[in-house]
Amino acid sequence: VQLQASGGGLVQAGESLRLSCAASGLTVRRHAMAWFRQAPGKEREFVSAIRQGEDTTDYADSVKGRFTISRDNARNTVYLQMNNLKPEDTAVYHCASRYDLQLSSSRDVQYWGQGTQVTVSS
Repeated sequence: VQLQASGGGLVQAGESLRLSCAASGLTVRRHAMAWFRQAPGKEREFVSAIRQGEDTTDYADSVKGRFTISRDNARNTVYLQMNNLKPEDTAVYHCASRYDLQLSSSRDVQYWGQGTQVTVSS
């Protein structure tokens, strides 16, 4: 299984980025897919998830209304659209999966992708 994350970069506050997580070796529709992030000196934290087999989504309070997770079954890819970015969003973002309905804790992750750096300047 490989989860290939991409789309990170350096942006100014208020701008947008879209992260992609291209999966191989698993079918994203059959897994709970999530994004976590880790800022320097902080623990990895949940950002957003989309549930197994349905379009229900979950978000951390800190990103509600600004971030949107989606899934493209044909491309076997999960996206995280990040709007109105803030400096506190600066972190390495990781894609993750679990063969289950939901995923919201890093302890429950079965597969991790490599991270993609997001840096937001003020």
